[in-house]
Amino acid sequence: MTSAISALSRAELEARLEEAEETLRAIRDGEIDAVVVRGADAEQVFTLEGGGQSYRTFMEAMDVGAAAFDQDGQLLYANQALCAQLDCAHGSLTATALIELLDPVKQAAFRRLLAQAQHQRQSAEIHLRVGDAERSMLLTGTPLEFGVVRGAAITFTDISEREQAAAARESERLARAILASANEAVIVCDRAGCVTHLNGAAMRICAEAPVGKTFAEAIALSFPEASELMSSDDIVAMATAGLPVQGLEAAVRTPSAAITDVMISAAPLLVSGERTQGCVVTLVDLSQRKAAERHQALLMGELDHRVKNTLTMVMAICARTAVHERTIEDFQKSFTGRIQALAATHTLLSNASWQSLQIRDVLAAELAPFASLSSGRIVTDGLDIAVEAKTAVSLGLVFHELTTNAVKYGALSVPSGRISVRQVAAGDDALTIEWQEHDGPPVTPPQTSGFGQTLISRSLGSGGAALEFRSDGVVCRIAVPK
Repeated sequence: MTSAISALSRAELEARLEEAEETLRAIRDGEIDAVVVRGADAEQVFTLEGGGQSYRTFMEAMDVGAAAFDQDGQLLYANQALCAQLDCAHGSLTATALIELLDPVKQAAFRRLLAQAQHQRQSAEIHLRVGDAERSMLLTGTPLEFGVVRGAAITFTDISEREQAAAARESERLARAILASANEAVIVCDRAGCVTHLNGAAMRICAEAPVGKTFAEAIALSFPEASELMSSDDIVAMATAGLPVQGLEAAVRTPSAAITDVMISAAPLLVSGERTQGCVVTLVDLSQRKAAERHQALLMGELDHRVKNTLTMVMAICARTAVHERTIEDFQKSFTGRIQALAATHTLLSNASWQSLQIRDVLAAELAPFASLSSGRIVTDGLDIAVEAKTAVSLGLVFHELTTNAVKYGALSVPSGRISVRQVAAGDDALTIEWQEHDGPPVTPPQTSGFGQTLISRSLGSGGAALEFRSDGVVCRIAVPK
């Protein structure tokens, strides 16, 4: 054989090579039916028409795309179904054109599948771009042999819709999981305004079996701030028309007849970029915030009332002090002391949120300015009693007048003087606190009643206080209302 080839001229070799290549091309294109091969002893005839035509007929009968490749990866035949899938004319598809539909990574995967499929069945999923669309294909390759030609047959099954359906199911599963985990009430409506989905938080405030009902039927909403100008149907209609609704306050009447304050927001529901499919309504519970707002409004009202009362009291103290003091200096000293006494009690009440105060704390606040004189000389007993704010203010003024008098004229004006303040009696309506001074200078009853005495006797309203100017010390019994 080698000697025979050597005997041929270069021109004859080139002619035979060209003839062989033309024969292979004709075989691939289905233009010849048989090939005569001259052997050492005799000539053999290989019929191509039967095998090739049969596989082509079989491929054309398939609903899925199919193609045959030789062992070098050249495309031998592609059926009409594959050409339709790849949006090309029948007969115009080439291996190169097919490869170019894939990105570099997928090209390598396709060539690997093609090589392996010549020996055994292989499958792989490949994504390719056809026009502007991304398609998903399941490729299955099997060995192919007919006549002298060997290669692989590959089917192309379009699984794009199946993957899209799976992705849609996964998206819905995730959406349902998110819906269920949301703390706020979430309601989904279709374009007709009927409820299709809702979470557990929404179930608690909706009517029984809300799915399928209109939004207005499913949940009882009212809009106090919008009067009659807004309804539940209006919210859904606006959202499904593409107009979001944000931060609208409303009241919900729950199945238990309770009223819950909510903030409503609604947004159009867009699926895969298509037209609006409905809307999503969220309702945020405002109960705690509204309760806080009402409490704040109440506090502001109480503060306004207290400020007015305090100013009235200051004006009265100013006027009465001016009547009983002879000089500006005396007035300034007395008036300042009384206002400071009032401020001390107000500070305690502010720290206690204006709830109540212990009598011992009120007394300590009024004695504080005279700590150097009163330290160790005041004995208290039974004063761990809470009184309301109004009573605490009055007690503060009474203790201030008694302390000021003791510093000027009584037990705290001499080093040996002492004072006891204790609870001496308790009735159903009031308890009695006794202020008693000891070891002070002799006491002489005043000739006239000053403002301090008037303030002591009148400050406690339904309670009151009685002063006794005993020779051994002042005694004041204070009736504190319960």
